Amino acid sequence: MPEPKSKTRPRVLIVDDQLSMAETLADGLLENGYDAVALSSSRDAAERLVEDSFDALVTDLRMPGIDGLELLKLSRAAAPARPVIVMTAYSAVESAIESIRQGAFHYLTKPFKLDELVLFLSRALEDSQLRRETVSLRNALRAQLGLANVVGSSEAMRTLRELVERLAQATSPVLLYGETGTGKGLIARALHAQGPRARGQFVSVNCAALPANLLESELFGHVRGAFTGATSNRAGLFSDANEGTLFLDEIGEISPGLQAKLLHVLESGTVRPVGANRELPVDVRIVAATHRDLHDRVASGMFREDLLYRLDVVSIEIPALRHRREDIPALLDHFLQKAKQKHPQSVVAGFSKPALAQLLDHRWPGNVRELEHLVERMVLLGRSREVEAEELPRAIGQRGSAPLSFQGEILTIRDMQSRYATWAFETLGGRRMQTAEKLAVDIKTLGRLLKNDAEQGANEA
Repeated sequence: MPEPKSKTRPRVLIVDDQLSMAETLADGLLENGYDAVALSSSRDAAERLVEDSFDALVTDLRMPGIDGLELLKLSRAAAPARPVIVMTAYSAVESAIESIRQGAFHYLTKPFKLDELVLFLSRALEDSQLRRETVSLRNALRAQLGLANVVGSSEAMRTLRELVERLAQATSPVLLYGETGTGKGLIARALHAQGPRARGQFVSVNCAALPANLLESELFGHVRGAFTGATSNRAGLFSDANEGTLFLDEIGEISPGLQAKLLHVLESGTVRPVGANRELPVDVRIVAATHRDLHDRVASGMFREDLLYRLDVVSIEIPALRHRREDIPALLDHFLQKAKQKHPQSVVAGFSKPALAQLLDHRWPGNVRELEHLVERMVLLGRSREVEAEELPRAIGQRGSAPLSFQGEILTIRDMQSRYATWAFETLGGRRMQTAEKLAVDIKTLGRLLKNDAEQGANEA
């Protein structure tokens, strides 16, 4: 005879208007490792369900006053995870089936053996425990992947978090713009973890890392024999992400032929594996990311305009680290804690004030990723509690944040325009629209100027 696995005796409330029946069942459950309470008044039971912490409810269906269905509703309202088993006479089976529709775990037709009740109670409590553990794991995963990891209290990051919270509840595609290393993947995971699709899979692929033919098979799958080496069927990432989120990183790098197939998926909601004769339905939210100006690529014929419109339903621009320097101390603490967990033997506990000043002045061409790698390097190599300025890599602090400091350089007109645009952009707090208005240029032109200066800074670093 199965017994509950928990060392604590589960508390069960048994309700039947025939008190002798309720007490008989309670005595039997006590002998099987349960703490059972018998009641004949459904009104008393309703009060106890709200006031006391019972692990399960066993109730008769037909009772005067409050019937079993009403007790079921009250129990689920007070404790949604608490399992309910209903008892009924043969003539009331339809009501028992209705109780299942309303959330009862099982029903028993009178007369039944005590062993049946013990068996289904054990199963019900195990199921309830599994559900609680699933919710706990899901919440832990949401905390791990969600907005808790989006560090920073600057105005730009507060605005970004608010936007992610709103968009997470939607199903439309999102296009993430940002320089390399700004955290586009982190924002994509937060969009998934904060929304209703968190129950599904988050699947990520770097579109620049695979040649076109392999990327097609990776995204859409293939059937056996579709090409040399296809020895078995493969579902593909769209199918893996069904009812979840597919993150297409570096979307601007995919080939024109693959762009057409991706557009078809977005329009039809179906995928056709390579070599297959039929299409398969998929329900996937697309989050795409790029460090390129896709409008420029459309103008040059390298990206389909209709695909851009499909992807760019809502766009999020992730600010570069040099445009939110006030977040650097918080990011340092965050990455320091992560690095210390990986390398607990390290003695490093922080950065000195001169070191912090250099970090605040650095241009950060690699953005947040560069900062994270720097912190881990210092944790590994540091020999004292505080990292000193002279211990930092030579590139840190070599070029400050003053793009108009030429220091005797002879610049091309193009480089001078780019550096001035960057200075204006930083002076205005990274506000792209306001910067474009002040400089009397359109958004696309400003984007080109900023990109040119960012590439120059990366080369110099």
